[in-house]
Amino acid sequence: GDNMVKVKIISEEGNDIKILFTGADRSLLSAIRRTLMVDTPKMAIDTVRFELGLVEQEGETWESTGPLPDETIAQRLAMIPIVTRHDDFYFQNECPSCKELVEDQRGCPQCSVIYACKAFGTEEGKMIYAGDMKPMGDDSLSIIDEFKEIPITKLFKGQMIEFFATAIMGRGREHAKWSPVCGVSFTSRKIGVIKNKSKSKILWDLNLKITEKDFKGSKLEDIEKVAILERELNHVGEGTEEMREFKDAIVIEEVPEEFILSFETDGSMTPRVAFERATKELSSRFDIISDDIVSALK
Repeated sequence: GDNMVKVKIISEEGNDIKILFTGADRSLLSAIRRTLMVDTPKMAIDTVRFELGLVEQEGETWESTGPLPDETIAQRLAMIPIVTRHDDFYFQNECPSCKELVEDQRGCPQCSVIYACKAFGTEEGKMIYAGDMKPMGDDSLSIIDEFKEIPITKLFKGQMIEFFATAIMGRGREHAKWSPVCGVSFTSRKIGVIKNKSKSKILWDLNLKITEKDFKGSKLEDIEKVAILERELNHVGEGTEEMREFKDAIVIEEVPEEFILSFETDGSMTPRVAFERATKELSSRFDIISDDIVSALK
């Protein structure tokens, strides 16, 4: 239709993003929010094979039992963010080499990444970290620097651990470990409007952050500044002396059909990639989305 949805990234810092939608409605934003959470594909460790038994090393016997049970370790591994490169991997049930196989036989370089870890304890106890897992094959799939310090288990003298962890693509609707985002929320876009110029002086006289100069004509549209203004209006709001005089000299208004979506990713992918993937997943259902939104992101 002619009602084009427009999308603009307002801010993108690290794993956090804020995106402005124009010409949108709540149902679209709800759909995008849900898609980000449950349908955006992500790599995560799904199965772990522990090598059990005894190892002779330097005349000593090491046993592959640590203080933590295997399933606890497997759960920790599942939550470590894994580099997700959507274009390089298939879902296992769509993998040309593996889709015909029964599930526990699937897994090839096109649909999985195997991380190997072998570590020995020490007298005083040695922490084993996510960074101690090494990808077999492709170094660019190493555990991301900011997650290398995630603890897996602590081993003491005589204890060792050896395992192979397999990461595959999945979606959050199957398990939380495959959800790449958190804190996904959207709100109506708001602006500040001066309704009574002389009375609004009551707020300016408090010498807070927002001043009359921030307004163009009688409107304040800058998204960050509107958020500050909204807080500062509490100084002349309910229960204050100034309230009676000030009344609604300045008000916050919602802009129809404009929304701000904000979320963060777990670091397995940039928020921009997560958003592009979500819109791709959605475009099969909402014809308005797709190319227009993705081209706005370029």
